Amino acid sequence: MGVTERFLKYVTYNTKSDEESTTIPSTKNQLVLGEELGKELKEIGMQDVSLDKNGYIMATLPSNMDSKVPTIGFIAHMDTSPDMPGENIKPKLVKNYDGGDIILNKDKNIVLSPNDFSDLKDYVGKDLITTDGTTLLGADDKAGVAEIISAMEYLINHPEIKHGAIKIGFTPDEEVGRGADYFDVEKFDADFAYTLDGGAIGELEYENFNAAGAKVIITGTNIHPGSAKDKMKSSLLISNVFISMLPEDETPGTTEGYEGFYHLNTIKGDVERTELNYIIRDFDKDSFQNRKALMKKIADKLNEKYGEGTIFLEIKDQYFNMKEIIEQHKHIVDIAFNAMKECGVTPKVVPIRGGTDGARLSFMGLPTPNLFTGGHNFHGRYEFIPVFAMKKAVEVILKIVELGSK
Repeated sequence: MGVTERFLKYVTYNTKSDEESTTIPSTKNQLVLGEELGKELKEIGMQDVSLDKNGYIMATLPSNMDSKVPTIGFIAHMDTSPDMPGENIKPKLVKNYDGGDIILNKDKNIVLSPNDFSDLKDYVGKDLITTDGTTLLGADDKAGVAEIISAMEYLINHPEIKHGAIKIGFTPDEEVGRGADYFDVEKFDADFAYTLDGGAIGELEYENFNAAGAKVIITGTNIHPGSAKDKMKSSLLISNVFISMLPEDETPGTTEGYEGFYHLNTIKGDVERTELNYIIRDFDKDSFQNRKALMKKIADKLNEKYGEGTIFLEIKDQYFNMKEIIEQHKHIVDIAFNAMKECGVTPKVVPIRGGTDGARLSFMGLPTPNLFTGGHNFHGRYEFIPVFAMKKAVEVILKIVELGSK
């Protein structure tokens, strides 16, 4: 089975994670795909295949060399974003893309256009996989899963390629910030690893956001509107005040590069109770701390204005910038950089405006930069991935194994 066929198979599994869930993993459907992947890994000849109760899959391809060389790991996550429907995904294969608009859903008039997504122009003449306009695609990160397994199968079928021990791992709940919570670094037993969790072809990343999640609960008082003067306290209106006190030009839609942001991810409520859920992101550690401090300052100020207990604020750190760890092991970035060049891929060393399991794993003792999967527009109905980019990702994995085993 080729990487394209694997990917098209995996995306049919609904593995959407759930940030409100308290179970491990957050959704049972992730275990369903995990069981399927475990069977496939055994079928292609991987050893020590395990799926633990928390939903983590690990497997080993033993060394076929007499000399001792580093053990390399490759990691991807099985879950998809909770922000979009993850069931009934119907991927569409666009052959020999002509450079024009792609009609994803004629009935709903949903169109993937190069006028809106200029990256499409880079793939004229290539085969693309898109959504049907009603769901995400799931290339984040089922493309990574498919690429890793396809590379392992190739190595197994070509024993003349010399390599050290290779470890692979597939994690649950990365999209809700829990992908490394129960990852057993000691059991994985790799010297270093790479996540296949990046975007466009050529991306090579070893910097990421410092990240936190913030929950803001606003408590109001509901009174019949006919007699509400000086009595009603609308949590909805106070939530508007809270939102307005954050910098309006520091949101995902107004920032790029190394600029941080506050992202209001969800809002739900009524007069008596409104809940805001934010994510806070910044590359610079001091600026990250300042962002959290500003949210606390706003909460304190509104409690002073509207009464103590009106605003409840909870901020939880999620992960940190892995740059400070990876820079101590820069040779693993060099290996990936050179592997891409030897595969005819132009490396693009860019910061991750997001997170990856590799960030937390790096702080847990497993240095883990991030490689491209080839996908674009993750987490939405306009997501697409070029077929050739997935094939190149497989080539890069194989070349990393070759270079890393010298």
